Formats: sequence, C-alpha cells, structure tokens
Amino acid sequence: MIARLSAEHSLLLLVDMQASMMPAIPDAQAQIDTAARLARGAKVLGVPVHATEHVSDKLGVTVPLLQPYLSASPNAVLQKRHFDGCREKASAALIPTQRRQVLVAGAETHVCVMQTALSLLNRGLEVWVVTDACGSRHANDKASALDRLSRAGAELITAEMALFEWLGGADHPLFRDVLAIIKSRDASL
Repeated sequence: MIARLSAEHSLLLLVDMQASMMPAIPDAQAQIDTAARLARGAKVLGVPVHATEHVSDKLGVTVPLLQPYLSASPNAVLQKRHFDGCREKASAALIPTQRRQVLVAGAETHVCVMQTALSLLNRGLEVWVVTDACGSRHANDKASALDRLSRAGAELITAEMALFEWLGGADHPLFRDVLAIIKSRDASL
C-alpha cells in the first residue's frame, strides 16, 4: 500500500534549525524559507509544528522566521542534548498519539535529522523527510543520509509535494490560502 499524507494525521518536526547552526549550512536561507512556507501552510491546515533545539544555550533557539509557526503547546519545543531527539526523556510528548505521520526537516540531515527520523521509524511512525528543507554542511553527507533514510522506510518529499498532498484537491476550502503560500517567495507573508 502506498502511503498518502493527511493533514489530520500529520505533524511537522523542525529539527535544530537554530540561529548558530544555520550559517554553517550552504543555502541555509533557502532551506529556512522553504521550511517557513511549509510551516505556514501547516498552520493554515491545522497541522501542528514542533521543533527540537540542540544545546540551545550554545547554539541558540529556533531561527526567528520559524518561531511564529511553532504550536502553542508546552511540548512544541524539545530541548535536547542527544543528536537523536527521541533519546530525550521528554520526547514522548513531542508527537501526539493521533499524529502518525511525521514530516521532518532541519539540520544537519546526516546527524540529528537522520538519527531522530530513524528512531521515529522504529516507533512505528510514518516518516516523511522534506528534502528541500533539510541541510548539511557537505552535500555528500546530506545525499548519503537521504539514501539511508529512504532505504530504512522514510518517504522523501518536497515541501510543495506535502502541501498539495495535504490539500488533496482544488476543492479544499483552504486551497487558495495554501496556494498563495506555495507561490510566495517571501515566507514571512
């Protein structure tokens, strides 16, 4: 059976998209802008947006452009010291039980994104890695991580694929709102 995304069952997890981390990633601003458009669309469609922050006292918090889209839930941001966010004691509260599809984006693809995604797969969740909203310092590391994640059972998608799949069709009542986000080059609109 081919897996299909559903806004009702999805959650967007932004992994370590932090102020001190992102400048080391090539094309970081494009990755942040893509993640912001996806997070904005998620918010419009009622998809929770959560984040992890790795050693935030040293690497800073989630970049300002993404912060307005984070869910208001007290469990929306997981502070972590492990590369794999699922190894943190508080990680169980990060993914609500009714959300079986986790879209993962962030940095670095071959470290925290991959390790967290592998653990989410091991928990029996559907994992969708948003390739155009993931980054690593070196292209080969990102490519190798995406290959490994795909072989492990994660679906590789783009942000636009996710948004259109959540909509399902032009008759969706929020189609025009989400289409405006997709067409927008300014993620903060």
